[in-house]
Amino acid sequence: MGWSWPCLKERLQCPKDEDANYENTTWCNRDLIPIPPDRRTYGVWSYFGYWTVSGSCISAWSTGSTLLAFGLSPQQAIAVVVVGGILAGLLAVACGWMGENHYIGFTVSSRFSWGMRGSYFPVILRSFVSCMWFGMQAFWGGQATRVMIGAVIPGKAIVLDSDGRPFSDIHVEGFAHMPNYFAASSHLQTKDFIGLVIWMCAFIPGLLIRPEKLQLPFVICFTFFCGSCFGLLIWSVSQAHGPGSMFQKPASAPNVGWAFMFGITAILGSWGSGTLGQSDWTRYAKRRFAPTLSQLIASPLTIAATATIGIIVTSASRDIMGGEIEWNPIYLLADIQDFYGSSPGVRAGVFFASIGMVFSQFSISVVLNSVSCGMDLAGLWPKYINIRRGGYIMACIGIAVQPWQLLSTAEKFLSVLSGFGVFMAPATGIMLADYHIVRRYKLKLGDLYLGDSSSIYWFADGVNWRAFIAFLSGMWPLLPGMVATVNSYSGAQWTGWIRLYNLTFLVGLAMSFFVFWVLCHFFPPTGLGEEAAFAHEEVLYGVSKPARSDKCEFTVQEGEKEVAVANVV
Repeated sequence: MGWSWPCLKERLQCPKDEDANYENTTWCNRDLIPIPPDRRTYGVWSYFGYWTVSGSCISAWSTGSTLLAFGLSPQQAIAVVVVGGILAGLLAVACGWMGENHYIGFTVSSRFSWGMRGSYFPVILRSFVSCMWFGMQAFWGGQATRVMIGAVIPGKAIVLDSDGRPFSDIHVEGFAHMPNYFAASSHLQTKDFIGLVIWMCAFIPGLLIRPEKLQLPFVICFTFFCGSCFGLLIWSVSQAHGPGSMFQKPASAPNVGWAFMFGITAILGSWGSGTLGQSDWTRYAKRRFAPTLSQLIASPLTIAATATIGIIVTSASRDIMGGEIEWNPIYLLADIQDFYGSSPGVRAGVFFASIGMVFSQFSISVVLNSVSCGMDLAGLWPKYINIRRGGYIMACIGIAVQPWQLLSTAEKFLSVLSGFGVFMAPATGIMLADYHIVRRYKLKLGDLYLGDSSSIYWFADGVNWRAFIAFLSGMWPLLPGMVATVNSYSGAQWTGWIRLYNLTFLVGLAMSFFVFWVLCHFFPPTGLGEEAAFAHEEVLYGVSKPARSDKCEFTVQEGEKEVAVANVV
């Protein structure tokens, strides 16, 4: 009896499949290899489900606040959302192509652009952003849970004047108006903390669901959120007898053209990190082009519909209840319950609408955070971290940063975090230029898992200097505008930089794309045009894949000819 350190290390390694054609190494594990056929479970409707939860979420609902802040009218904001959604769909198709055809995700694909060691940079960058955003998404999920419980245990609000008659001093009881037992410096309400704990207890088991099995949860989450959206829409329009006065607000931007472009960039920036990691999901496709239709149709449709409902409900609810504009539907539900005095019928409506918000936070945390971040963290230590373990690490970090402090006190930090498109856009441009233009879809997949000079993706000491130069070229012109925006600088000397920063995603992507392409034209990397499969799973671009056997023959499309390729295992 007893154990040894080598034995413990072996037990802690990530589990492998039976009859695995890979080993857990510094560069490889089950979640990083090209997805084998038995795990490709996503069809056309599965990807529609993916985009419904990605496009129909609280972030899309609140998009109107950003667009109206640019000085657009509500009608112009809706047009921006439609155009931006279409461009986001096209970008998702381009970014997801390598997953759809080579079954690898962003973590592995970044190796052929940045080098085996250089790939750690974009992976760490995306992991950091994912952890921060998860913390805030989880906190909003906790608040939605708090509102849901508050609808069941509302308490009473008694308003009394100095003579004992209802007027001013508020005495509260119950969960909806629970007194705060935390210090004011914590910027955390007791009821929000309880809601967060309950939400996390429900979310953590969800990480046990493998990505290829998430189709049904997608449908459930979307159904509940849709019910919440249309319920709020029906209530607000019927009570306000229309979309509200704010919906008739004219454009106030001095230059509508610039504002329109800023709005499109805001849409692309909001979904930029998601499109950058599209291959994390398209690698589960049953067949080629399965994700394409949903990316081109469901993306603009869901984003535009959710944002439009958000604008109408926010406008109408302001006319109904008065007060300030409330863009967050979670806070709006709490205000509705208080406005109607916690009557039983209203509490029932708030309860069911809150369920939709809770489920929405579940789904968006999985789609845009846990799976992609889990795979990124797996890429940093594949022997011991897979997607599931990476998701647990992300959850711990996301809560450890105390998102309630960030949301309450660190406006500059939030501005910086929102400005991370400055870094994501150049990374997207490099990936698109390398895969589509420089390499023309030809990958030597086995070399993406070799950590030495025998790999064509080793470059110079594991780093592709071209990618870093292109990244800096796409990033530096945007930094002055980011600094000016974060610090609220004004003046003519900052106007041009701020305008350029407001076009972050378009400018950063285009500049890094062009610079990387030019560098590779004059200094071509080794291995261009080389193509090879990973182990015995043929995932060459354009290959017809028969059933597995000890000896298989594949047909590879080369121009108008089909060339037979024998593969012996």
